[in-house]
This record gives sequence, C-alpha cells and structure tokens, in this order.
Amino acid sequence: MKEPLLNITDVCLERGGRLLLENIELQLNAGEIMTIVGPNGAGKTTLLRVALGLQTPTRGEVSRLTGLRIGYMPQKLHLDPTFPVTVKRFLSMVSRNTADRINQLLAEVGATHVLDSAMQTLSGGELQRVLLARALILEPDLLVLDEPVQGVDVHGQSELYRLIARIREERGCAILMVSHDLHLVMAATDRVLCLNRHICCSGAPEMVTSHPAYVELFGARAAEQLALYVHDRNHRHEHCRDCIREARNV
Repeated sequence: MKEPLLNITDVCLERGGRLLLENIELQLNAGEIMTIVGPNGAGKTTLLRVALGLQTPTRGEVSRLTGLRIGYMPQKLHLDPTFPVTVKRFLSMVSRNTADRINQLLAEVGATHVLDSAMQTLSGGELQRVLLARALILEPDLLVLDEPVQGVDVHGQSELYRLIARIREERGCAILMVSHDLHLVMAATDRVLCLNRHICCSGAPEMVTSHPAYVELFGARAAEQLALYVHDRNHRHEHCRDCIREARNV
C-alpha cells in the first residue's frame, strides 16, 4: 500500500485560550478528492493551514510525503486597487513561466480570454479560474482549495466543480478542499469530512448525509434534500418511491 500524501494525527490547536481544532485525524491518499464541510467558525480554513504547515498545532503530528508538491488556492485574494496587475503578470510572479506555459494553464481552466485583463476587473468566476491556474503552476501532487467557488453564481459553481473533477482525472493529483455546498460537490468528491472543531463524521458522501451529526449541524431538511440528490446521482431514478420515503425518514 502506498504511503499517504498527507497524514494528520491527533491534532489540537488552541489560540488565546480557545480550542480551534480538537483531536483531528485525517489521511489523504494519492488521487483522492476530500471535501471538508462544516458551519462558519468550524475551523475549516484553520485545518487547511495546519495541513499546509502554515500553522503549528498545539498537539499532534502533521506529516507530508517527502518531496510532495502542493498547489494552494486561498479563499480570498486581496488586491490593491491602486496597483493594477494583469493576469499574465500575476501568473508570471509565481515562477518563470513562458508565455506559452501561461496560455496552456489558462486554457486548462477555461480562461485564456483574460490573459491581458487587469486582475481587479475580473468577474468572480474568472478570478477563481485564474487562482486555480496559479495553483497548478508547480505541477502539484496535491491541490489545496479553500472555498474554490467563492463569489461565483450557482451555474458557475457547478462548472468549477466539474473542472476540478476533470483536473483530478487528467493530472492524477489529490485534492483537499473546503466547501459550504455539499450538494454541488457531491459528484466531484470521494470522501467528506464534516468538521465542527472536531470531526463529527466522515466517509463517502452517501454515508455522511445520513449521519446524525450531519443532520444536527445542517438540519433535517438539508439532509433530506441531499439524500434525494445522492440517490438521483447514483441511481438515476428520480421518482423511486422507496428511496424518497427512506430519505424523508432521515
């Protein structure tokens, strides 16, 4: 069995007398997509920062595969409006990429048309695609994406999640991402980790949606709608009475 790309063992993080993460256990394997969901303040971004080595846990161990290449897409990008920079210039800042290489990356994420646009003028969807292109520059073994559809409309969100799934298929990289919208990422994730400072539940999406901890966090109605969505995605029986009845009993 291959060594995991990322292994987090019994991690706790305390800041200012407040427990931000408690007893976190996480293992991510090559080629796997794991999505972290949870309410606001659950510690999702903090967990990503710990996984990246940007924040040191109070207790526990974080190990990454030797030589692991990581591409990171932050939740927010703060741009100085008085210092406009083009997409081309922004991407060339990461490493010495040729014009052909930058065009290739933008083509991969469907954003070649913004090459000479100022970053400050991009739409939400265009900005996220450029940030994704930037995360791919170093040919990562692991992509870490913090709310990759931030500021994008629902149609654009679905397209971005399909793009992320395609990148995994074509590149074979693992993906660790945070999302608020489990129903949108359902088709693009292998495993879900439900977080509320500690891990409430984890496993395949179908298992998590019926778990009592998920229902407690997001409500019975959200779990019911998600269970119906899971059924439709997997079985393509939109009007299966038995499964609808079962979902309503979650």
